[in-house]
Amino acid sequence: MTDKPSRFRRLLRLLPVKRFRNPPPVVAVLRLEGMIMSGRSFQANLSYEAVKPLIERAFKVPEAKAVALVINSPGGSPAQSSLIWKHIRARAAEKKLPVIAFVEDVAASGGYWLAMAGDEIFVDETSMVGSIGVVSAGFGFDRAMARLGLDRRVYTMGNSKMRLDPFQPEKPEDIAWLGGIQEQVHQRFIEVVRERRGERLGKAGDTPLFEGDVWVGARAVELGLADGLGDLRSVMRSRFGDEVRFAQIEERSGLFGRVRLGLQAERAGSAAVAGLVEQVESRALWSRYGL
Repeated sequence: MTDKPSRFRRLLRLLPVKRFRNPPPVVAVLRLEGMIMSGRSFQANLSYEAVKPLIERAFKVPEAKAVALVINSPGGSPAQSSLIWKHIRARAAEKKLPVIAFVEDVAASGGYWLAMAGDEIFVDETSMVGSIGVVSAGFGFDRAMARLGLDRRVYTMGNSKMRLDPFQPEKPEDIAWLGGIQEQVHQRFIEVVRERRGERLGKAGDTPLFEGDVWVGARAVELGLADGLGDLRSVMRSRFGDEVRFAQIEERSGLFGRVRLGLQAERAGSAAVAGLVEQVESRALWSRYGL
C-alpha cells in the first residue's frame, strides 16, 4: 500500500517553497527625463501633471524596499520641479520608503531639485550636477520693428501689464522687477538644498555652491551635492542582494493612451509653431551641457 502522505511530502520538497516564503526584494524604478515644463508636451518632457500618477504607482509597488529615481534633466520650470519634489517626499513619508536618486548625464537646476527628492544621490563619474541658480532669457525685437517701420498697438489697463515686452525697449525698472522675482525663487532653491543636504554641504568649504556652477562626478560628491559614485544596479544589488528585482514604472499605453495620441495628432497642425519653439528651447537647454 502506497504511503500517500510520504509521497506528498516528497513532492513538496521539490517545489521552490523558500521563494514563496521569502520573495526577492523589489525596487520601484521611476525615470525622470527631459526638460521640466508645465502641461503635456509633444516631446519627452517632465511636468507635475504627467509625473504625478507615475509617482503614485511607484509607491504602491507591492513589497517594495525602496523607490529609485533615475534622473536625466537639464532643468526648466522651478514651480514644476518643486511640485514633483514635494509629491515624492510626501509619498516617501507616508509609505516610509527610502528614495534613492541616480543621475545619468545631467541633473542641473530643476533637474537637481528633482534629485534632492532622494535620501541619497548617486552619480556617474561623468554626470554633471548642480546649476543652483535661476535664469530668464528672451529676445528684443524693438530695433527690428523700427527698421521695418512697423508699429505695435497694444491697449491695457494697468501700468505693469506690458513689463519686459519684447517689442519695446527694455526699462531699468522692469529688469529690477524681474531680478526681485528671480531672487525669491533662488532663495527657495537654496533653502531646499540646505534642508535636504544638511551637513553634507560642509565639505564644500569656500567653494560657492549657489552661483549656478556645475560640477562633474566625483567633484560633486566632494562638495556634498551627491553621496557617491554608482549606478542603479550595482548600488541596489550591494544593498539588497543579487536577487533584487526592479519594477519599472512607465506611462500606460492602453486605450486612453491611444486616444490621447490621436487627439494630439489632430491638433498637430495648429500646434506646429508652438512645438517648434518648444523644441528649440529644449535643444538650447540640453546643449548647455554638451548633450
